Amino acid sequence: MQVSIPRWMALILAFFAWLVAIPMAHGVVPWAISSLSPRIGWTEGRPGILNLLGLMPVTVGAALLLWVLVVGVSQTPKSVRLSLTPSVLLMRGPYAFTRNSMYLAEMGLWLGWALFYGSVSVLIGFVVLCVAVSILVPREERTLEAQFGETYLQYKKTVPRWLGRSRH
Repeated sequence: MQVSIPRWMALILAFFAWLVAIPMAHGVVPWAISSLSPRIGWTEGRPGILNLLGLMPVTVGAALLLWVLVVGVSQTPKSVRLSLTPSVLLMRGPYAFTRNSMYLAEMGLWLGWALFYGSVSVLIGFVVLCVAVSILVPREERTLEAQFGETYLQYKKTVPRWLGRSRH
């Protein structure tokens, strides 16, 4: 059985995810994990100058996530099918540069927080995220190929999985 919800309801769910779930997973969780080990480079409860460099990937990751949100909202259809397989293939905005904009942003956040907190624990979390993403992406690509066929295959040929030039 396939369930569809109206656009307004899908947007409410999306904003909940973007304003609560994603900040928790990629902001609060790294902060909490950072308290499990000493913070390298910190003195008197403050980050050192090198730790502050971690805010650069955090800022880029957050901006990229915001761009993904804007593109996703702009392409939300009038009726959204609830499924693990997307009903819309996003190819504009950040998806014109990388097929995995959201994962790239999330990894940037975790790397940035690991640097900012000087935390080996958060760095381990970053590595775990990278391994999980490297397993998920090929599976998602097969699903997208089945769902969107030649359109996705052409997109895959022209837009790289991560960054740089496509190898296809």
